[in-house]
Amino acid sequence: MSDVVPLTGEPLALDLVNTRPSVGDLLATADRLRAWLALEADRFPEARELAELGGELTGRPAERQGGLDDTALAAVHAVRDHVASALDRVRRGSPPDPADLEALNAAQRAAPAVSELAWDGTAVTAMRRRGGPAGARLAAWLAEAAADLLTDPAVTAIRECAADDCVMLFLPAHPRRRWCSAARCGNRVRVARHYRRRHPS
Repeated sequence: MSDVVPLTGEPLALDLVNTRPSVGDLLATADRLRAWLALEADRFPEARELAELGGELTGRPAERQGGLDDTALAAVHAVRDHVASALDRVRRGSPPDPADLEALNAAQRAAPAVSELAWDGTAVTAMRRRGGPAGARLAAWLAEAAADLLTDPAVTAIRECAADDCVMLFLPAHPRRRWCSAARCGNRVRVARHYRRRHPS
């Protein structure tokens, strides 16, 4: 993907926003989007299936196969932008821009979820699935994750990493958490502080 490994394990909407760190875009191509989806494969029902779509490999347009193409990438980028904008305001206690909320609603309406029934040999099962092109389905799942986060009272507890050069967001399980990741930023900042103490300018 890139030298920067995506931060995962936060609510899915935060993981999406965190794919645009200060060093670039971790979802700059369809291949990078597929790699990120593979990391998030257990987060929503179709994530693994969408991660495995590879329309480019057959020489046919990805959209005909329902694969991830530039249209899908643009849909994900649009959702990410609206989620980031709405989160930036809501986590600070300000009302979101109505255009951001409407865009997230529109993304969900473009590929509504249904409970798909099946027989597994012993019982009837139901799995929520979405119809339509891959990009619309993916954007709808991500917009739904954003709706879950934006309506969660914990949204106001979301913090930005305390490292000066990091813009990652996280929802702290512990009130003393300051870094997006101890390995990513916490250790780096501690080493830099130690070095400055040992080698004052």
